[in-house]
Amino acid sequence: MADRLATSLKSARERLGWSRETLAHESGLSWAAITQIESGRRREVRASSLLALASALGVTVDYLLGGAASASPGLLNHRLLVYGTDDEYLRSSVPFILEGIARAECVVAVTEKGQAHLLHDALGSDAQHVEFLDASAWYRSLWDAASGYRSLVWDRFEAGAPWIRIIGEPTLTGQSERELAEWFRYEALINLSFASCPATVFCTYDARSLPDSAIDDARRTHPQLAGAGEVTASPAYRAPEDFLLRLR
Repeated sequence: MADRLATSLKSARERLGWSRETLAHESGLSWAAITQIESGRRREVRASSLLALASALGVTVDYLLGGAASASPGLLNHRLLVYGTDDEYLRSSVPFILEGIARAECVVAVTEKGQAHLLHDALGSDAQHVEFLDASAWYRSLWDAASGYRSLVWDRFEAGAPWIRIIGEPTLTGQSERELAEWFRYEALINLSFASCPATVFCTYDARSLPDSAIDDARRTHPQLAGAGEVTASPAYRAPEDFLLRLR
């Protein structure tokens, strides 16, 4: 338990960009106590300390201890990148992947062959730390994609990964208006059905091959926007209930 707690605590702290001093201030624990927990030297941690850490970090005790049950409802990060060139794609996707590798997270790329080749070339030897999956097969149906992602996240988490980092691009080129509407229902539902998943899902959309209406709906269904080296809240984002109710 202590090893998993050390890994999960450090992972959750770093995702917020906090130092140990900041976490100490926010949780009420001492810097020394947090250092001992993260290093694995403190084998027994009181329930009150676990609750204080979980509350400060916005996670649950179950997450810190490696349990699959009842993670925080707001644990999922659902992020969007809209790009217009290959360079723009790589400028955001490569740092996202490298950050996950540096933090010993599980990193998965669900892409078409073109993006996979771009990532392999840009990552070099670091590509060996990424699990590449074929988007054409993965997105064969929305049900397959949703159940596949859910199984992947919890399998990797229960196997010891402190966090699961997924970068993926759906195959939407040439789809009808009806098919696109179904896809964005799926994107909206991800925010509900995956809310407790210990994962960051980084969706990439190529503006060169998609209609403006699809890009608009992508912004409405992703709470976070990536670009220019930063992540911001999407001003166009709509709560899943609101987005789904407006669709016919």
